[in-house]
Amino acid sequence: MTGDHRIGPPSSGSERDMLRAFLDFHRATLAMKCEGLTDEELRQRSMPPSTLSLLGLVRHMAEVERAWFRRVFEDNDAPMVWSDEIDFQAAYDASASTREEAFGAWGAEVENSRRVEREADSLDQAGYQPRWGEEVSLRMVMVHVLLEYGRHNGHADLLREGVDGTVGA
Repeated sequence: MTGDHRIGPPSSGSERDMLRAFLDFHRATLAMKCEGLTDEELRQRSMPPSTLSLLGLVRHMAEVERAWFRRVFEDNDAPMVWSDEIDFQAAYDASASTREEAFGAWGAEVENSRRVEREADSLDQAGYQPRWGEEVSLRMVMVHVLLEYGRHNGHADLLREGVDGTVGA
């Protein structure tokens, strides 16, 4: 990694501003953990039989962003990026993936998620979560996705250490 260029979340602000800032901070954290690595290094798996890799995490988070923003608020039938079924695990197998492919898909989903959030009148805006069969608020979606990033960034710390011995941020 060449350094920490993330913008830290503010110490105070509105609920929406805080959720937005923390999401962007965690998105930047995942990108930072992948910085400076080759495609081969990004595909390096944690430990057999796991297919978990940094590139797999990026692909998985593209699916998470899509499932929680695009499918809930725009198109309940939008297909997954790397699976014909609703299989979030399929994204973890990045054995044939490249940085360009994974980061391109993830970046597109993040930008769509940001647009959905910006265009929403409030955090109370509801969308339909097809897997659960119920309405959920934008607030719940943002918190859920934030928790997903937090959990997976912990994995990214360990994966990065396995690639080059760096210590987590």
